[in-house]
This record gives sequence, C-alpha cells and structure tokens, in this order.
Amino acid sequence: MGTPIIIAKKTSDTAQDIVLHSQFANRHGLIAGATGTGKTVTLKVLAENFSRIGVPVFLADAKGDVSSITKAGSSNPKFEERIKSLGIENVPFASSPTIFWDLFGEQGHPIRTTMSEIGPLLLAQMLNLNDTQEGVLSAVFRVADDQGLLLIDFKDLKAMLTYVSENASDLKAEYGNLSPASLGAIQRNLLALGDQGGERFFAEPSLDIMDFIQTDSNGQGYINVLAADKLMNTPKLYATFLLWMLSELFEKLPEVGDMDKPKLVFFFDEAHLLFDNASPALQDKIQQVVRLIRSKGVGIYFITQSPLDIPENVLGQLGNRVQHALRAFTPKDQKAVKTAADTFRANPEFKVDEAITELAVGEALISCLDEQGTPQVVERAMIMPPYSSFSPITLEERKALIAQSIVAGVYDNEVDRDSAYEMLQRKVSDNTQQQVASEAAAQQAKEQERLEKAQQKEDEKAAAARSKLTQDVIGTFAKSAARSLGGSTGQKIVRGLLGSLFGGR
Repeated sequence: MGTPIIIAKKTSDTAQDIVLHSQFANRHGLIAGATGTGKTVTLKVLAENFSRIGVPVFLADAKGDVSSITKAGSSNPKFEERIKSLGIENVPFASSPTIFWDLFGEQGHPIRTTMSEIGPLLLAQMLNLNDTQEGVLSAVFRVADDQGLLLIDFKDLKAMLTYVSENASDLKAEYGNLSPASLGAIQRNLLALGDQGGERFFAEPSLDIMDFIQTDSNGQGYINVLAADKLMNTPKLYATFLLWMLSELFEKLPEVGDMDKPKLVFFFDEAHLLFDNASPALQDKIQQVVRLIRSKGVGIYFITQSPLDIPENVLGQLGNRVQHALRAFTPKDQKAVKTAADTFRANPEFKVDEAITELAVGEALISCLDEQGTPQVVERAMIMPPYSSFSPITLEERKALIAQSIVAGVYDNEVDRDSAYEMLQRKVSDNTQQQVASEAAAQQAKEQERLEKAQQKEDEKAAAARSKLTQDVIGTFAKSAARSLGGSTGQKIVRGLLGSLFGGR
C-alpha cells in the first residue's frame, strides 16, 4: 500500500486534503501555469515529500531558486498568516539531502557521457539527421568498432568523420556509399551541438545513472538538483541530456510494474525546450520512453507554462495534474485555457475554464489518480507550504555542499584516455614517418645510382686512357724496332735469324 502525499488543501474546505498516492506517482504528471503563479513552490513541495518517503528525485533548477531546498525554512508574519488560512498549526521546517550537478561543472558535479554510450541512433535524432544521414552516421560508428577506435568525446567523432571522408572510396565496398554531402551535414550539425556545450557533455568519466538513485542514512531520498540556468540557453543540449537520461534509465532498470512508491521521480522544468523544434522521430522517441519507463518505477513530471507546450500524445499519459493560473489575453492564451480545462475531469461546483483565469498565487486546480488509479474530479486548492527556505543558498554554501557530497571526487576531474582521435593521430604520424622514410630511401637509392653512374663513367674514361696509352707505347716501340732493323745491327740480327733457320747455308 502506498503513502498518501498531502500536496494541497481544498479552497472551499481547508480541512480536506488533496493527496497524491505514491503507488501511482509513476503515472507521470504535469505542473503548469503562467510565470509567478507558484509552480516552483509546487515543485518543491512534491520533491520534499517524495524525498521524505525515501524516493530519490531529479530536478532541473532553471532560475537557481530551487537550491533553497537544502536549507530549512523559517517563519515570518506573512508565512504564519498563510498557514493559518490553511488550518495548519505549524510546519516542520527541514532541509532535504541534496546533490548538485552541472553539465558545465561550475555549480555542481559535472555530468558527462561518451559518444559510444549515446550511440548513432540517439545521436542522429539529437542532430536532426534524415534517414540517409543517419545511415551514414551508423556506418561511421561501425567503422570505428571494426577498427578498434574508441568514440568517447567530441574530437573523437570529428576525427572519425574526417578519416571516413578521406577514405570513403576504400570503405565503400564494405560499408556502402559514404557520401561527402551526408558527412558534411553530420559535421555541421555536430559543430552546432558543440557550440551549445556538447564538447563538455561528451567526455569521461561518464555518469553512472544509478548515482541518482540513492538515499541518506535516515532513509530519505537524495534530491539531485541540476543547475540549468545556463543550460536553458542551449536548448538542443538540454533536450539531448534529458532524453539520454531517460534512455539510460530505461535500459538499466529492470521491469518492476506498480510499486508502493517510485524508484525515482524526474521533474523537467521548461519542458517546452524538450519538444520545441524536435523532429517527429525525436518526439516519437520521447513519447515511447515516457510511455514505457513507468514500468521501470520512474515517474516523470513536466513543468511548463501552458499545456499546449506538451504534445498531445504525451499529455494524455500524465495522470497527476496541477494547473496554476493562466492568462487569457490573446487567442492563443484562450486556446491554452480551453486545452487545460478539457484535460480535467469536470467538477459540477465550478467552471474549470473560468477558474483557471481566477486562481490566486499559490492556488491551483488539481486532479490526481485515486486509490483505484482513476482520475479524480478536479478540485480548486491551495498548495501546501514547503519545509525548506524560500531564499536560494549562497555560492559559498553551494561549494561547501559540493565538497561534502557523497560523489565528491568521482566526476570532478576529466579523463582523456587514448581513443579514436589519438589513435588516428598516431596512424597519420606513422604514415607520415613511413612516407618520409620511404622518400629518404628513394632519394638515397637515387643518389647511389648517380654515384655509381659517375664512377662507371670515370672507370670508362680511365680504361680508355689506359688503352690509348698502350697503343701509343706499342706504336712507338714498333717504329723504333723498324728503324733498328733498317740499320746494320738490324741486318745482323736478321742474318743471324736466317742463318739459324737455314742451317748456315
């Protein structure tokens, strides 16, 4: 049996509580309303109550004011007047165990993942690639796997795209046509994601998503607060991160069905950023994850200004609704009011569309699932006060909490190990050295051949000179001999020879 969480009291009867049953908290929810109507307080009340019953929470702090959840609240005359109007005697002020996170590593522990963990399919959806470009990206990942090249960070994938582009003709036979146009489109979209901070998100050590699911020594669930004030300016990275988290949880958590309470609850502030300019494939992926992750014991609560910000196929899956005031100044505003009113189970005591525009700050229209899992009739109610402070913590207090965190030192220092970029750099270096050595050997062989030819020419000249000298010597000797034979001595020699030949006749 679950635990009823008191989130509000009926406006018409402050003695009647509006509760959210914990066993149905994984049926997801919506907190909507115009700016300044009390959405942040509602978020804090829900997060604190989940934490108190041992359910870890993850939430994005878009404005920096949710950090006050780490500090116990205090009373003041205005607060006393408020709780008195609700029929509450006192509020047990308390802080909640909190872990701060930040994709940029400035206001919390860094959150990182690797290219390989994201994978080509999810990355293609993040980059808004078409089917052809998605196929080329999958082939790039396959080439990296086959050649043992680890894809970890941004520079790894950029180096891999360059490598495939330069060797596309050699890879075509095995991996198909890797067109320069598709590779160029992937590189451009990747650079756009990098400009929004993706280079910091894709790195090591990568986050173990199970670190979000922890409780303290008192059994309270940790509230994981993501510093999102800067992240909201980079909507593509924000949507990338949220979808990656949901996908990781869906893959790692076992099927559990309905439980007495969720394993984890997510609050996605500024939820429209998750859907704005998202491709149909990406929206289908989000819808699929939202629909299926319930069976993993995870609840997702979207926080936005208007229900129109949420696609209809996702909105229909949100069983617990808290609707703060909406303004109806324009036709679009009026449509949002009608949409919000139509999503509730009507209450005969008031007109929902009129009540939405009349709600006071801190007041809301609420409809949660009852004990049988059926949507309750919408009620007009005042949100309960939070246990924590309304004042954000200081920078020094945040640093102290980060230093004392249970994950302090685990993710703080980035690691850049050998991966595709370094391996390809070495391959290029080795090829360059080999080419230089080959060119040097060829040059040496050419020089040796030149020297041998020059030596051969010298030898030929020397041989010719010696031949000429021999001929000159023989000629001189012959002339000398001829002159001698012509004289008296020569005649004697001839006669001597002839005498010996003819026996002295």
